[in-house]
Amino acid sequence: MNKPYSPISLIILVFAFGCAAKEVSSSKPEPPNIVIVIADDMGYSDLGCYGGEIETPTLDKLAEKGVRFINYYVHNMCGPTRASLLTSLYPNTALPNGSTLHGFRDGIITLPEALAEVGYKSYLAGKWHLSDPAQPNGPSAPHKRGFDRTYATYHGATDYFAPAGLNENGEDRTSEWKENPDYYQTDAITDYSLKFLKEHRSDAPFFLYVSYNAAHWPLHAKPEDIAHYQGRFSMGWDELRKARHARMKELGVVDPSWPLSPRHPDVPAWEEEAHKLWQERRMEVYAAQITCMDRNINRIVQYLKDIGEFDNTIFIYKHDNGACHVEYTTTRTGSWTRDFTTDGLKRPVRPGNLPHIVPGDQSTWQSYGYGWANVSNTPFRLFKQHDHEGGIRSPLIVSWPAGLSEKLLGSVTGEVVHVIDVMPTLLDLAGGNANSREGPLPFEGQSFSAILTGEGSWEPAEELYWQYNKGKAVRVGKWKLVSESQKSWELYQISQDGTELNNLATDMPEKVAEMEAKHIAWERRSNLGKKK
Repeated sequence: MNKPYSPISLIILVFAFGCAAKEVSSSKPEPPNIVIVIADDMGYSDLGCYGGEIETPTLDKLAEKGVRFINYYVHNMCGPTRASLLTSLYPNTALPNGSTLHGFRDGIITLPEALAEVGYKSYLAGKWHLSDPAQPNGPSAPHKRGFDRTYATYHGATDYFAPAGLNENGEDRTSEWKENPDYYQTDAITDYSLKFLKEHRSDAPFFLYVSYNAAHWPLHAKPEDIAHYQGRFSMGWDELRKARHARMKELGVVDPSWPLSPRHPDVPAWEEEAHKLWQERRMEVYAAQITCMDRNINRIVQYLKDIGEFDNTIFIYKHDNGACHVEYTTTRTGSWTRDFTTDGLKRPVRPGNLPHIVPGDQSTWQSYGYGWANVSNTPFRLFKQHDHEGGIRSPLIVSWPAGLSEKLLGSVTGEVVHVIDVMPTLLDLAGGNANSREGPLPFEGQSFSAILTGEGSWEPAEELYWQYNKGKAVRVGKWKLVSESQKSWELYQISQDGTELNNLATDMPEKVAEMEAKHIAWERRSNLGKKK
């Protein structure tokens, strides 16, 4: 017969069992923190690590120790991409009537709401653009859709020195720029990002969504940042595009067999440009906005390192759409502008791309136009508002020292992924439900966590769809069908012709008809967002 354990033996066994249990428990990896940084209206080639000459040392370093995607797709405008990012749905499905003003359709769960189910706290700093600015506490305001704390503007564009509708969890914060003569929106977004992280007292992991307005119109930057770029773009857009394309091929972020697309027909040759100094200044301000943003991203990265959280943070950088070409007129002011500056001098605000006015400060309201947007989207065709590659292809940088597969570090991947895939991927890595949710609106994207971790398998979606503003497109495997401004369909073998220069629509009418039928069927399924 076995003898009963003595009291001392029982104590030893309990202690040993407790230590073993603790060791097993501590070996379980902690859920990763998540930071998503999204920039506004920038082109595929603007970053240094994607071939640009604009100084982005922080993002370049993240790319050097992370992974760059070179076949990452978004939508052709700000709101639709943000809607897809936060819902894993096409904007036609996510947005009633296709408008960001109405918020999300019924039955949708957002990324912060889904992360809350597995214990995350979520924070937003920056541009929201997914609900009515006139209703800061409306049902689709960010603090009503899963974010625990928010510092936001709801407008699509804003004055960088005095943003309209600035609020914290729906409470007015315009006093900040009224009381601070040095207020600048990019800095303030970062200030609040850090404030939220520093006041994150919970043991829960966090999700931080940093949505910069940079480098969206208007061209507003700090004088010292503009001065840093003086004279840097005197070679003009033709030479700059060639130089970028050469660097892109060296970096491996574009297929070297793809030729550079021709200069857009609305862009004159640089030697024929009548206002060279003004044009240079436009690009100088644009570059200044980006470098300021990069400097602010470094503040977040450094803080995460200081508190020991950087290694276990999935840090994502992306754009919302391609570069914006629009040449704004003096009548395009928008509800977010004002008649006079807020710097105490009450200078008149002069909207429009006027060559006799130097852009950069609050008294101006200009954009950088066709020529420089053509540079930003090197080597692709067209711009924001269109579904050619220049409007929908974005950089995607993912850093995660504790979780990325070692073979990915510093690498470039050609896997085809889409913004609708980001939410399932993050839920997969966070321990949430990465599959289609039960209910009327299942996810339309799929997790690509296998690419990041090197574990499991990944099969890209066979079909991807777009329709918004001036574009519509469908990609099926190596084929892409696309239309510009409701014109006739164009057909490209996109895997071999990424700059969309060899239109095969006339030669392959059956392929056009086949893919058009798919696009029509998708339109019917999604109801173009018109059914709540």
